[in-house]
Amino acid sequence: MSGTATATLETEETDVGFLLRAKGDWTVRLIRGLDEPLAQLAPEHTRGYDAVIDLTGLDRLDTAGAWMLHRTSEQLRIAGLRVSYRGETPEIRTLLDVAETYRAGFNLRLPKPPFYEELAERIGGFIVAGVEEVRGLVGFFGLLLQVLWRTIKHPSRLRLVPLVHHMERAGFDALPIVCLITFLIGGVLAQQGAVQLQKFGAEIFTVNLVAITFLREVGILLTAIIVAGRSGSAFTAEIGSMKMREEVDAMRTLGLDPMDMLVVPRVLALMIMLPMLTFIADLMGLLGGMVVVWDMLDTSPGVFIVRLHDASNFWTFGVGMIKAPFMALIIALIACYSGLRVTGSAESVGNQTTKSVVKSIFMVIVVDALFAVFFTAMGI
Repeated sequence: MSGTATATLETEETDVGFLLRAKGDWTVRLIRGLDEPLAQLAPEHTRGYDAVIDLTGLDRLDTAGAWMLHRTSEQLRIAGLRVSYRGETPEIRTLLDVAETYRAGFNLRLPKPPFYEELAERIGGFIVAGVEEVRGLVGFFGLLLQVLWRTIKHPSRLRLVPLVHHMERAGFDALPIVCLITFLIGGVLAQQGAVQLQKFGAEIFTVNLVAITFLREVGILLTAIIVAGRSGSAFTAEIGSMKMREEVDAMRTLGLDPMDMLVVPRVLALMIMLPMLTFIADLMGLLGGMVVVWDMLDTSPGVFIVRLHDASNFWTFGVGMIKAPFMALIIALIACYSGLRVTGSAESVGNQTTKSVVKSIFMVIVVDALFAVFFTAMGI
């Protein structure tokens, strides 16, 4: 029996009779959709013709399904057909005999549970699914650390060509969108900050606002979110497509470890490229802020650079750069894990890709918040 149980009905009319095939699981939970079609069954040939109800395709049958078969046979007899069963087993016959005693029929509409039960069930299911997801990710992270340690001890296991390929796709190919978005956000941040600070006569501190906010938080956060939506989704879709086409199983058959072949190059590529992208994003954000400040406050680029030097120090820039490898590890870890969880359909690839992006962005924000609290507690 297949993993997804269904109840189906096929009808066929010939010159000498009428054939009805019952297939699948005719149980109370699955036959509700057949109630109305069977009640409205009206073959063209009636009196003097034979009607055969074929039961050979049944996988399961309960009393509700037997009653529906009995009701259908009575309906055909009333219409004038001679009804007989094909593929009838002793167990089915027993259920049909029992169904004859149920003159009032069965209530095929199951009662809807109360709202609070549905809510509790959904919340419980969400919590259980979340715990299982975290457990799977932790186990996958442990496996990744094991494989990375093995790669460090045996550098020849590292696949340089895929590593460089993924560095190009995840890093250099993402430069245009990262530069554009961070430049615009830097300009918007400077514009909004200048408008608000002008009310207090403190518009000169717009440079401080842009520098501290962008270097510590906005630059790395924007870059990580862009990479999660762009490169993370690509990792999940690529590995998921290979899993769907059974290429991952073929690797294992050939004695190749998918962790070495697929996961490690992607993780290392993202951990190398995200700090570089963050550095460029910081520069573009400051450039966007400088252009707006120059236009709105008539502050020359030279004065902007001097104010930038006074407003920031090494840790202002270093805080964002320290976060980058950790966020890259999280994005790549979730993306590869989701790709390997694809089952065997295109729908599964889409679902896992969507979940990968959502989970990556969520975890990136959580990690950024934890780092912010940590650095504040350390006085950095």
